[in-house]
Amino acid sequence: MSDFDAEFDVIVAGSGGGMAGAYTAARERLSVLLVEATDRFGGTTAYSGGGGVWYPCNPALQRAGTDDTLDDALRYFHTVVGDRTPHDLQEAYVRGGSGLIEYLEQDPGFEFVAFPWPDYYGSVPGARGDGYRHTVPVPLPDQELGSYRGSVRGPLDAERLSTPAPQLLTGGRALVGRFLAALDKLPNVSCWRNAPLTELIVDDGNVVGAVVEYDGKPLRVGATRGVLLAAGGFEQNAAMRAQYRVPGSARDTMGAPGNLGAAHRAAIAVGADVDLMDQAWWSPGMIHPDGRAAFALWFTGGIFVNHDGHRFVNESAPYDRLGRDVLAQLDSGKTSLPFWMIYDNRTDGVPPVGATNVSMVNPVEYHRAGLWHTADTLHDLAEAIGVPGAPLTATIERFNKQAAAGVDDDFGRGNEAYDRVFTEGTSPLVPIDTPPYHAAAFGVSDLGTKGGLRTDACARVLTADGSVIPGLYAAGNTMAAVSGTTYPGGGNPIGASMLFSHLAALDMAAREDRC
Repeated sequence: MSDFDAEFDVIVAGSGGGMAGAYTAARERLSVLLVEATDRFGGTTAYSGGGGVWYPCNPALQRAGTDDTLDDALRYFHTVVGDRTPHDLQEAYVRGGSGLIEYLEQDPGFEFVAFPWPDYYGSVPGARGDGYRHTVPVPLPDQELGSYRGSVRGPLDAERLSTPAPQLLTGGRALVGRFLAALDKLPNVSCWRNAPLTELIVDDGNVVGAVVEYDGKPLRVGATRGVLLAAGGFEQNAAMRAQYRVPGSARDTMGAPGNLGAAHRAAIAVGADVDLMDQAWWSPGMIHPDGRAAFALWFTGGIFVNHDGHRFVNESAPYDRLGRDVLAQLDSGKTSLPFWMIYDNRTDGVPPVGATNVSMVNPVEYHRAGLWHTADTLHDLAEAIGVPGAPLTATIERFNKQAAAGVDDDFGRGNEAYDRVFTEGTSPLVPIDTPPYHAAAFGVSDLGTKGGLRTDACARVLTADGSVIPGLYAAGNTMAAVSGTTYPGGGNPIGASMLFSHLAALDMAAREDRC
């Protein structure tokens, strides 16, 4: 076909983990067009506090002295994920991450360090309680991004609270920034913002390009080697959430604003098969005065109670496991929204939450909105939040006895390494015995949907009968997650996005030799 407005070897849609694909393709001497739907680069990746990747045995971890093995890591991952996703896909992810870090660190613009973060299923054989499967990028100043200076999305406070964005890029912003700085040095890359991919162009069964709306103008762009869809999930699209029965609300997601599922729809229109479309990366969400529940973790005290005043979950569990437990309770009718964190005055009335992801504002605003309550007695607190007083009091009394013993017989809080990561290895069971007593409203949030296009281990998109759609690739939350319905470890979403974007680019560069 020759009726293109522009032509490249590779089109990459999405500028989060998909940047690994753009960078790899450019480094392998292919011409690349990276398209980002919004006015900032980074997608949901840029919101990540750590920007970590779950890549067992990678060079950064080896420098830190890990004694892990890929066989142990694969055994752990497969035990957690089970048969919900293809084994070869799981193996490609677990075994491939180390090679990607080695590939990137050959470029002096990339630097990674170990950041210990325990695996999320600590009782499963092969789990690492010491956290040495998790790696993060080293921060860098925004001024080092060259022509892309000032173009990285986030952090969330800058977008939701209008605070100035820090000039030192950390976490996910550092990861995105390092890719942008590297791309700025390569002559064969073009990066377009405000350019959503809306349609795929097919010729004789092969994907040969895409329609991109660049600043509102539709352009037909050719791609001689292929199109990589790594444009995030569809968590911001209320209609798609309803269509695929994704629990929760677009209002409460932590996904980037451009994550509307346009890439999903474009691929489905050309025959792509999908999986896990009712799934997301879940978390509890502290409700803020704007009415939105935002991903929260790092609980150093408090318990969660339902509408009957009963405790119902391990509050220190990894956030996706905790979020899924809440959803199960909601589905059974045993819990309703909001549910409540009950805590005492050890923190002067502020919820014992170390990471709210969107910063807390003036406490007066939470009280005025009915989201925080304070009372001298548990009975009065129960009345304020609309739960029965006697069960709440009994719940606190039982929890305080367990805290004194250091053992949670009800929900196992503190039994796994992750449960103790925010209390420096000590018991997370903190008694609630210092009046006045407090309650904070919580809901369900998510870090994005994880359902998407089915792929093979090379990130090639598949049809319902398992055949490959030539020229079409997917990664990140546009791809059906390799982890299935689980979240094995911190850095799994970004790690899978980067790794399968990288593998897609290698396959486009030399398909028969690389994958």
